[in-house]
Amino acid sequence: MGFSPKSYCSLLFVMVLLPALCHSQDAYVSSRATFYGSPDSLGTPTGACGYGDYGRTVNDGSVSGVSRLYKNGTGCGACYQVRCKIPQLCIEDGVGVVVTDYGEGDKTEFVLSTRAFSRLARPNAALELFAYGVVDVEFRGIPCKYPGYNLMVKVHEHSRFPEYLAVVLLYQAGKKLHHCRGSVAGGLPAMEGYAKVLRCSLSSVIPSEWKAGAVYDTAIQLY
Repeated sequence: MGFSPKSYCSLLFVMVLLPALCHSQDAYVSSRATFYGSPDSLGTPTGACGYGDYGRTVNDGSVSGVSRLYKNGTGCGACYQVRCKIPQLCIEDGVGVVVTDYGEGDKTEFVLSTRAFSRLARPNAALELFAYGVVDVEFRGIPCKYPGYNLMVKVHEHSRFPEYLAVVLLYQAGKKLHHCRGSVAGGLPAMEGYAKVLRCSLSSVIPSEWKAGAVYDTAIQLY
């Protein structure tokens, strides 16, 4: 059963929360990073991006809150390679993280999960790195990769059936799209190009009797 606009008697507001355009970039940008604690070292299910438990476990818990890169929510889901600048303690490649939350610290861009922060460190050097609290880092945007996972559509908990629908895309691999939001009478907002494919997919995936908090499988994978 697909998305049926005829079942709506009032204006349907649709907001699709898509991450900002984030091309893979060669140059690293200097910044600072810290970390937050959690009982299992993973992310938080209450992050500002609205991912729920997905935001806790995606990318094996290597996730981050960001400040400037959050961009009023359009930066959610973007992926970055982050490496610290303490060569005696940190590995050269650093760690890949997914943005799942807003966070700021002592002039930091990244507030990493405990697991992500520990993965900056060389073997047996994590405790010494944690003792710094805040470290100088450099980062760059990278394409997200979720091999084996279909693109999922989560109806945001703030949605109100039937007049207001907000959706969040989960396991959105590849380069990121512009934030897209709109209000239309009985349908999804107009999109162009690659986003138009997603629009068609959303229309066929979201049922007419959708529920806030529900997650729907698109049965497609992005690369």
